[in-house]
Amino acid sequence: MLNQFSRTQLLYGKEALEKLSKARVAVFGIGGVGGYVCEALVRSGIGAFDLIDDDKVCLTNLNRQIIATRKTVGRYKTEVMRERMLEINPDVDVKIHSCFFLPENAGSFDFESYDYVVDAVDTVTAKLEIILRAQEKNVPVISSMGAGNKVDPAGFRVADIYDTKICPLARVMRRELKRRGVKELKVVYSEEKPVRPLEDMSISCQTNCICPPGAEHKCTERRDIPGSTAFVPSVAGLLIAGEIVNDLTEFSRRDC
Repeated sequence: MLNQFSRTQLLYGKEALEKLSKARVAVFGIGGVGGYVCEALVRSGIGAFDLIDDDKVCLTNLNRQIIATRKTVGRYKTEVMRERMLEINPDVDVKIHSCFFLPENAGSFDFESYDYVVDAVDTVTAKLEIILRAQEKNVPVISSMGAGNKVDPAGFRVADIYDTKICPLARVMRRELKRRGVKELKVVYSEEKPVRPLEDMSISCQTNCICPPGAEHKCTERRDIPGSTAFVPSVAGLLIAGEIVNDLTEFSRRDC
């Protein structure tokens, strides 16, 4: 019967769509990358999600984040993303966790209930904990490397972490994962050399912070505020979503 996923079913088949509808995906980080992961996966028929992010939509997110509009500024990203996903598929099950994922609270997340885990956060400590927890439970995990300070969407690649090059974040992650005995990890990374942002203090969050008073985490805590575009993090997110759909359905272009 014709439905909203019929065009996807023409490529993957009915059995594959049923697998997607029964899958639960955890997305850690609902920003420029993670938002597009959620967007593509809910449109692909994934049946259940856990969304984890403590951040609220900021005015500076409007240039790249799919959930950011003038109406959503100041609201939790998890709440806005859930509303959007339910508008796309009213039957989707979306659990939200409006908190900052840390080793200290990692035990409150049931990794065994996930069929796939997405690491789209931007702190090394959180990334390592997500990856280690997922691999401990034998849950597939894919990790986003650096998408900031890039202007070439064609520079992204899907690879094992130990086959990456150029990306500064991937270099750090390789070292830290090796120390922890992690032998492999699927990542999306860019081979573009990062662009150095302009030092324009008139538009810098460091001197013009607009985060709401009392915000637990602010971008001013970073040493450098990265630049970003609408067309770079979105590509990373869509690549991640494609890998998840193909892995969950065991789809291969060799079958075509």
